[in-house]
Amino acid sequence: MIRRVGQPPKPKKTYRLRPGAYAILPLKGRFLMTAQTEPVFDIQLPGGGIDLGESPMQALHREVLEEVGWRIARPRRLGAFRRFVYMPEYDMWAEKLCHVYVAHPVRQIREPLEPDHITLVLSASEAVAALGNDGDRMFLTRYGL
Repeated sequence: MIRRVGQPPKPKKTYRLRPGAYAILPLKGRFLMTAQTEPVFDIQLPGGGIDLGESPMQALHREVLEEVGWRIARPRRLGAFRRFVYMPEYDMWAEKLCHVYVAHPVRQIREPLEPDHITLVLSASEAVAALGNDGDRMFLTRYGL
């Protein structure tokens, strides 16, 4: 059973399964993070949804590049969690199945491509305090502190 974090599903809502891949990216004693600035400001582990026909590893590399502009190497899966949320950018209720990896940031090759995302570099304690969801916080706490 994959652990649920956050709120339980709301009665009478239909949730669509949305698998995703997310990365903990240690960088010189700190961590690369992404902040989504719209529709609300939210600090997150870089990553996102796995597209149809895409492997979790392909999605991880693509999403990290889109959200923070970095190439990564040696990703290693740490685990997964589920959370039930409303995704306003897609106007859908989602059961997010979040696969979490740790990877080595190789180099930044561009600014983030994802609209309304900025790259942050935070200490472990700053990142844990700022993360917008309990699942990201749980994995970063296990890994980073």
